[in-house]
Amino acid sequence: MARIIMKRLQISEWMVSHDEFELSDTDYAVRIDLMTKVFGVDAAESYFESLPPAAKTSETYTALLHSYAGSKLTDKAEELYKRIKESNIQLNVLLYNEMMTLYTSIGQMEKVSLIVEELKHQKVVPDLFTYNLWVSSCAATLDIDGVRRILKEISNNPRANDGWVRYRRLAEIYIIAGHLVNSEPNSLVEAGKNTIQRDWITYDFLIILYAGLGNKDKIDQIWKSLKMTKQKINGRSYVCILSSYVMLGHIKDVEIVIEEWKLSTTSDFDISIFYRLLDAFTELGLTEEAETFRELLIQENYLHTDESR
Repeated sequence: MARIIMKRLQISEWMVSHDEFELSDTDYAVRIDLMTKVFGVDAAESYFESLPPAAKTSETYTALLHSYAGSKLTDKAEELYKRIKESNIQLNVLLYNEMMTLYTSIGQMEKVSLIVEELKHQKVVPDLFTYNLWVSSCAATLDIDGVRRILKEISNNPRANDGWVRYRRLAEIYIIAGHLVNSEPNSLVEAGKNTIQRDWITYDFLIILYAGLGNKDKIDQIWKSLKMTKQKINGRSYVCILSSYVMLGHIKDVEIVIEEWKLSTTSDFDISIFYRLLDAFTELGLTEEAETFRELLIQENYLHTDESR
């Protein structure tokens, strides 16, 4: 992978050195990203500052902000974000998503909603990534009423397509079957435990996002990385992955996840999750998905025929 990135950077350098090539904003942005990966953030920053004013566009600013956010350089990201807002460049949804991603990664969930407010004030249209970051930040802090308000907004959004609908349904299944409830005011929760819960919920919603987008490769990749942590995977994460595969019609993968869970030495196999998922599918009117999952459970002897209705 490192060799491929270096090769791309060499191609980019060759294009820069030949005047007959007129570099686009995308070319500059790609170069900033490649320089970050090969030489580090400082090199990417120096390159950006050396660009002519005409090349300092929304695309190149976003590329540098992505470098800062990816390295969790909060102060630099916030300074650049302020600089962008004070400039005359056109603001885009990616800028806001980068800041929301940064705050999510460092656990400052309360700032995510503030970014959404700014986005709406600037009349920038949110995309599904925006909504997912906002939803997961509320879920991670157990503001479930907030999650439901956002999901309602998604359902009323005129831009909503089949992927958005699937995302909303999976988020609702996660809340119902995962037994997510609002945190009690002034409740005392162990800091370490709270952080672990926040991180797991964030990863779960990342799976839900890619399920909404229909990107099975990404779902497989995230699930594999979660299993490689060797930490105990909780029931909510199984609700998430099983419902995602069912909704996308990947029943063989559902079987594999259940079998791996049953044989796991780090996670407690909980058959009640299956019943909760069936109830959630039924409650949301997803009769086809409920029937498919029910038939699989009967076939694998997790559900008896007389319990199936």
